[in-house]
Amino acid sequence: MWMTTAAGTDAGKTSAPEAGNLSRAGNLFQLLRDGKARTRAELVETTGLARSTVASRIDALISSGLVGPAGEASSSGGRPPSRFAFNPAARVVLAVDVGATHVIVAVTDLGGSVLAERRLAQEVADGPDAVLGRVVAAGRELLAEAGRKPGDLAGMGIGLPGPVEHHTGRPVKPPIMPGWDGFDVVSYVQRSLPVPVLVDNDVNIMALGERTAYWPDHQNFLFIKVATGIGAGIISSGQLQRGANGTAGDLGHVRVPRGDDVLCRCGNHGCLEALASGPAVARQLQAQGLEASTGGDVLRLVGEGNLQAIQALRQAGRDVGDVLATVVNLLNPSMIIIGGSVGEAGEHLVAGIREVVYRRSLPLATTHLRIGISMAGQRAAVLGASQMVTQHVLSPAVIEATLQATG
Repeated sequence: MWMTTAAGTDAGKTSAPEAGNLSRAGNLFQLLRDGKARTRAELVETTGLARSTVASRIDALISSGLVGPAGEASSSGGRPPSRFAFNPAARVVLAVDVGATHVIVAVTDLGGSVLAERRLAQEVADGPDAVLGRVVAAGRELLAEAGRKPGDLAGMGIGLPGPVEHHTGRPVKPPIMPGWDGFDVVSYVQRSLPVPVLVDNDVNIMALGERTAYWPDHQNFLFIKVATGIGAGIISSGQLQRGANGTAGDLGHVRVPRGDDVLCRCGNHGCLEALASGPAVARQLQAQGLEASTGGDVLRLVGEGNLQAIQALRQAGRDVGDVLATVVNLLNPSMIIIGGSVGEAGEHLVAGIREVVYRRSLPLATTHLRIGISMAGQRAAVLGASQMVTQHVLSPAVIEATLQATG
C-alpha cells in the first residue's frame, strides 16, 4: 500500500540520495533505480554503510517487490554473490492524456513501458464527470487487459489541456474546458481508485515524457505543442517549471506582430494561437476557398501537395518562430522539440520555426541549439504522466513511508 494521496509534488525534480541519508531504505533505493544490478558488497562499498545495514535495507526492498534478484556476480572463490536490481514490474501506473477532442489512457510499469493503451474520442467540453467517468472505466478495463489487479496500481497521472494548480490538481480558468474550473479531479478519481493522483497541464507532462524517454542529457529543454492550442513545457536546469499559478509556457497568447486585426478566443488581438494553431491555419485556407476546418485537414492538404496549405503551414511556423526567438534568448535551451497533432506531422511548420529562430535569436544562444520533431509522438503525454507519478511514488520519502507501514 502506498502511503500518500497527495495531489501534487515537484514531479519535475529527480531524487538523488544525499550523503548521510543513505542509511534509509528510501534513499538506498535511489541507487538501484538506474536498473543496474549490484551485489550487497558493491552497495556497501558505494555507500560506506555497514554490511548489516545494507542487508536489512535490501531485505525490506525485496519484501516490497521493488527490488528483485538479478543473477549472480562472478566469484573469486566460494559461492557467487547474488545481484539485485530495481523491479519495474512491481507496480503499475495509469497514465492519462486528456486532449481537446481525445483521451488516451495507458497502463505502464514503473519504468515507463506501456503495457496496455486505449485512445477514445471524447470532447473535453463535455465536462469533468463525463470525461473522468470514461477515464476511470477505461483504466479498470486496461488493468485487466494488462493482467494486473487494482491493488497493483501505484498511482495515476493525468494531463489536462489547460492551466492546473499542480499541488491540488484543480484546473484554473481553462479556456476550452467549460465546467472544469476548480473541479476536484483528485477526489473524483479517488472515489473509484484510492491511489495517489497527480494532475498537470498536458504540455508540461509532454515535456517530461519526451525528455525522459529520448533526451535525458538535455537539462534545458522546451517542448512546444502545436494543435488546437499552442503551449510550451519548460525544463530548466533539469526541473520542470510551472510558474506561480501553473501558467508558465502559455505561448499561445503571446502577441505576434502581424496579427493586429486577428481576434483570439481569449478576447485579445494578435495571439499566436489565433494565427498558427491547427484551426487557425484551417480558417485561413477556408477563406481561400479550400475545404478545411481542422488541423487534420491542413495536414491532409499538405500531404496532397497543395501549395496554399504548404505556404500557410510554413507561415504558421514563422509565427511560432517569432515568439520562440525571444524565448531562446531568455531561457537558452539546448533542445526544442515540436509536438502536438499539427507539430509532430508538420515538417513545413518546423522549417518555418527554424528559419526565424536561427535568424532572430542571438548567435551565442543558438550555437548548440537543436530544433526537432517529437519522437514520442502521441505517447509523449502518457509517458510524461507515468513519469510524473513514478517520480513521486518512488521518491525516498514515499518509499520510506511505504516500507515502515508494511514492515
